Amino acid sequence: KKNEGIRRTEERNWIEYIKRKIKKLKKKLLIIGFGSIGKRHAKIFSKHNLDIFILTKQNITQFKKVNKLSETKNINPDYFLLCSPTSSHYQELSYIEKNFKKKTILVEKPLFHKFHPLIIKNNKVVVGYNLRHHPILQSIKEKIKAKKIISIYVRCLSSLKDWRQNKNLKNSYSVDKKRGGGVLLDLSHELDYIQWIFGKISKINFSQVKKITNITKNSEDYVNVQGNIGKINFVLNLNYFSKIEKRDILIDGQNFNLYGDLIKNELTLSNKKKKFFKKFNFNNNDTYEVQADLFLKKIFKNFCSYKNGNKINRLIDRLKNI
Repeated sequence: KKNEGIRRTEERNWIEYIKRKIKKLKKKLLIIGFGSIGKRHAKIFSKHNLDIFILTKQNITQFKKVNKLSETKNINPDYFLLCSPTSSHYQELSYIEKNFKKKTILVEKPLFHKFHPLIIKNNKVVVGYNLRHHPILQSIKEKIKAKKIISIYVRCLSSLKDWRQNKNLKNSYSVDKKRGGGVLLDLSHELDYIQWIFGKISKINFSQVKKITNITKNSEDYVNVQGNIGKINFVLNLNYFSKIEKRDILIDGQNFNLYGDLIKNELTLSNKKKKFFKKFNFNNNDTYEVQADLFLKKIFKNFCSYKNGNKINRLIDRLKNI
């Protein structure tokens, strides 16, 4: 009996030791901000073996809460996700860069609410343009290789009221330009993927960035941009007030046309010989799932880099001031 008691004690001690080891091996993730996108990320990343902390003023129970950014020094996270209002990104990223090294950071798009010349040397920063992980855009990028493109037409039309169905729009950062709101920043996905697929925008021929309706407080709700990517003509339309939702891209090339619908998840290719059609079994949330998996594995091939995120901010500032 005495030996049996000793054996059981040793087993319990060993189990506790293993538990401590596993806990120590768990990577730490800090999510800054717990609005709709912060909640989405928390749900997705909780599927991975991570110790998750949330910096928020809200009362939460499902994750460990952090009250101040300064408290993160004691946590020493391996990964950071910036999901706060865009106007807060610069201050938060500056703090992380100053106080941490060799961390992996995902900043929800856009990088900043206006261009900031912040130099990143100590950490790896990528920007969360999750549409880069959409199979339709990846297929388009592959299919246009070595093909002559004449023009592209891109649009994203939706109603801000449908985005925030359970939230008072007056409290949304999207309606306030001082907090980083406005359709050009909110829907900068399109500016990102246009250049990711086709190359750098080389010329702006026309830019209309304005507030038309009362859906926002003072931020723009309508964008119409026309320009060139080398010899390719492009048109971009964005708005916050359309009750008919559209998110698509039409490409006119030499002897072919390519159309991608990012809502219906359909890709259509027409040329002289045939018409190709494919329906993807995919939804927008899957882009976040893929992004999270690649982010944790540190596979950044299809991510928007910090450098390119800054270039998008420069372009947005330019479009607003034309």
